[in-house]
Amino acid sequence: MRRTTGIYVTSTTLGEAVQAFVPNPLPPSDPVLAPESFIEANRAAELALARLSGVSGLVPSVDWLLYGAVRKEALLTSQIEGTQATLTDLFDEEAGLAVSNVEDVEEVINYLRAFRLVQDNLHDPKGLPVSVRLLCDAHRLLLDGARGSGKQPGELRRSQNWIGGTRPGNAVFVPPPADRVADLLGGMERFIHEASPTLPPLVRIALIHAQFETIHPFLDGNGRIGRLLIAALLEHWGLLPEPLMYLSGYLKQHQSEYYRRLSSIRTEGDWEGWVAFFLEGVAAAAAEAERGIVAIASRVAADRRRLLGSAKAGPAAYRLFEMLPMMPRFTIERVRQKLNTSFPTASAAVKALADLGIVAEMTGQKKNRCYSYQAYVDLLTR
Repeated sequence: MRRTTGIYVTSTTLGEAVQAFVPNPLPPSDPVLAPESFIEANRAAELALARLSGVSGLVPSVDWLLYGAVRKEALLTSQIEGTQATLTDLFDEEAGLAVSNVEDVEEVINYLRAFRLVQDNLHDPKGLPVSVRLLCDAHRLLLDGARGSGKQPGELRRSQNWIGGTRPGNAVFVPPPADRVADLLGGMERFIHEASPTLPPLVRIALIHAQFETIHPFLDGNGRIGRLLIAALLEHWGLLPEPLMYLSGYLKQHQSEYYRRLSSIRTEGDWEGWVAFFLEGVAAAAAEAERGIVAIASRVAADRRRLLGSAKAGPAAYRLFEMLPMMPRFTIERVRQKLNTSFPTASAAVKALADLGIVAEMTGQKKNRCYSYQAYVDLLTR
């Protein structure tokens, strides 16, 4: 039996009457989601997340891993929306260096700010739970000063939007009318916080992400907030202790399939196909993150051994080295500030690491020199 996942209602925008899609409440019904369609895939995805959680103990500081993982997620989720910034651009900006594509980098930094806001609330006993209000607060930061700043940052849309096409009449998809958005999000929020859920957490996250994207509650930034919601729920439901996985990498790699599966929920009633795709993505992304952690742990351990075996390296060089995974590009002035030391001491620490080949100078200049922990950057960007 083919499932109906919503209804079409007539909406008018820019003088055109269009058929807007209003999704049914979660979970899917008539028929309900078939357990046999996701049991094995869900088990594999949960196991991959458990392995990822375990392997994070390989490094002395989980903050190292979070630095890279959160920035990769910020970058990749923005690239899905067309942003051209690279991870190196982001590291350069953080090092205080000039970057050419300032607006693209600003969008990625705004995502990082929105991500931190959600994290801070989830970690604070008095913070907001996963909710429409929290997503609106994150959306306000996401669009702050960026290209979408004129598109009602932090507010649910008050007008009809559409996806694809040159005008409403030839759109690929028309989301629900604006006057339905608040009620639809309220239903989604109730599903998130239902007292006795019958579906596994990962399956519920898949359903929630698709529902959010179908509602498309903002004038801009829906994709990025929808993917941020995935990360928030993974942590909220204890599937990952920290946001170590960058699912947007998988979604970007399979972008056309990602959009096709979301669309098939509406056109074919195919929730099962979307859930299977999502669970496969979680398993693949967790395995990729696990391989990345092992590679980073091995690289840092090998470089640390070289440093400890050097007779020329002093305490300042050791302290600087431990900062590198969260400061992969830097100037001597930044090192001076971070170590709270003199310029000659900072210079000597950098020289000790450069002489060992751990860091390398990038500019070739005599002044305003910048250094990179390039082997580590290469691991993150590959």
